[in-house]
Amino acid sequence: MNKKIKVLIVDDHTLFRKGLREILLDIPFIEECMEANSGIKALDLLSKEKIDLIFLDIAMPDMNGIETLKKIRTDFKDVKILMLSMYPEEQYAIRALKCGASGYLTKSVDPEELTKAIETVVKGGKYVPESFSEKILYYFDKTEHLYPHESLSDREFQVFLMIAQGKSLMEISKELSISIKTVSTYRARILEKLGLQNNAEIINYAIKHGLIV
Repeated sequence: MNKKIKVLIVDDHTLFRKGLREILLDIPFIEECMEANSGIKALDLLSKEKIDLIFLDIAMPDMNGIETLKKIRTDFKDVKILMLSMYPEEQYAIRALKCGASGYLTKSVDPEELTKAIETVVKGGKYVPESFSEKILYYFDKTEHLYPHESLSDREFQVFLMIAQGKSLMEISKELSISIKTVSTYRARILEKLGLQNNAEIINYAIKHGLIV
């Protein structure tokens, strides 16, 4: 690539931001790499700086990555956005792409794939890990009815996956910086929408539909 680009990393974990920044600045066509620890700070930076590409964490507290993505897409239509997640679930990638993300990467991505992803999205393409491609194409091509979990809101889906991974309401509350009462409300909505009775059934549902490994 001949064009130099400016990058913004949006993630609430300082060590991860610093580590990714070091890797990115080793890539010849990256001119500058800025950081923000929340969606709100990212939006503020975008109003002041011309950013070409954003790396956006999907699981931030307060305003999560999907919510931030939607706001960026409304106000800053030209910026490219690569979603980052600890979760390898295709459903997160599908939701992100439907909301306007340019691509999706897990945080375990190696530098070679990272560079390939950046080059792809900066040129106007979409990027997802090769292992996701077939399932994601199937989802966008299918015409039959959606699965019940696809009716969950972004936050409900996030809580759903955390419950399915065996996390307690207290752990979810701390990780998302929301009250236990709010987590309980999300859980009640999830159970109602999916027609389930308890956490064990949430876990079984997630395993059955390949949403957790």
